[in-house]
Amino acid sequence: MSLLTVGIPVFNAMPHLPESLGSILRQSYGDFEILVINDGSTDSSLEYLQSVRDPRLRIINQENQGVTVALNRILAEIQTPWLVRHDGDDIAYPQRMARVVEYISRYPDAGMFYSFAKFQPKGCLGHFRTTKGTPGEIRDVVTSGYLPIVCHPTVVLNVDRTRALGGYRFNLHVEDVDLWWRMALHYDIRMIPEVTVGFRQSAQGITSSNLRNQILNTLYVQYLLLSYLWKQDPLPYERARQPLLYLLNSRKLKFRAHLRAFNIHLGQGDRYGAFCELGRAIVASPAAFLNRVLDEFAGQRVIVLGDPPALFATHAEVLWPTSRTPLCRLGPADSRAQDYAPILQS
Repeated sequence: MSLLTVGIPVFNAMPHLPESLGSILRQSYGDFEILVINDGSTDSSLEYLQSVRDPRLRIINQENQGVTVALNRILAEIQTPWLVRHDGDDIAYPQRMARVVEYISRYPDAGMFYSFAKFQPKGCLGHFRTTKGTPGEIRDVVTSGYLPIVCHPTVVLNVDRTRALGGYRFNLHVEDVDLWWRMALHYDIRMIPEVTVGFRQSAQGITSSNLRNQILNTLYVQYLLLSYLWKQDPLPYERARQPLLYLLNSRKLKFRAHLRAFNIHLGQGDRYGAFCELGRAIVASPAAFLNRVLDEFAGQRVIVLGDPPALFATHAEVLWPTSRTPLCRLGPADSRAQDYAPILQS
């Protein structure tokens, strides 16, 4: 039996799907299966998939139910012990599968692997900002109340261990971040320290079109983590949403939107539009811009996702209304929180 299955949820992935799937089919290591969940595509994605003649490819069609349902369908249908995540608009570098097999053989007890990703198309600047560290250091990030930053299409999951954690939860476009903290607390997350994926940024992508909600939803995931660490009962999403809006930093939100637009314009060859967006990003939050420059060139800071846990504690009465224990102090591991620079994911 093959060791790996490449799992690809697809919804209206044209015109990028042929390039993306082609990068999988042309891997230097070829002993793997490919499982595609066609999540009710209305473009020509299914027609293209059905035209591919490769015995490794299996296609499952379902009505459109969202990426979380598609990912859990992959976990339910997969027949190999390891799942290699991939998206229908990203590019796998030729040695990706070979590196994955190498690291699995070194660390078979890991729960998850991940790597660096470079922005694409050509013309975009930089890499996907990623939390670096050993499994223990990543676990320390989580027990301090922050979230690790991992590029989802670079991830390799141990199927049994992921199922044991309950798989992916809620369809809020942050299903991946929610899985990372649960994985880090129970199993080792190990980094493959090289670029294995080209990550596409586009104005039509989920992150671009849902940026405000995605940041708010990430706050909810951090709230779930803190509830776990502080042994508190979390509110359901709809009740927690309004209190969490008070924590939303509008300047950082504008900074992220403009910086993302800057890179998208670069990828389109529009330098004038790109540098206009860069100027707007700097005006929106000079501090966030300085943090980004330090991350690119200093290379020493631990990059994490989230706001200081103390900020949540100041709103404890509305976030944990049933608590009988005042949250006058942070959780037991939060003495390390000062070591991290909390910034929002790009």
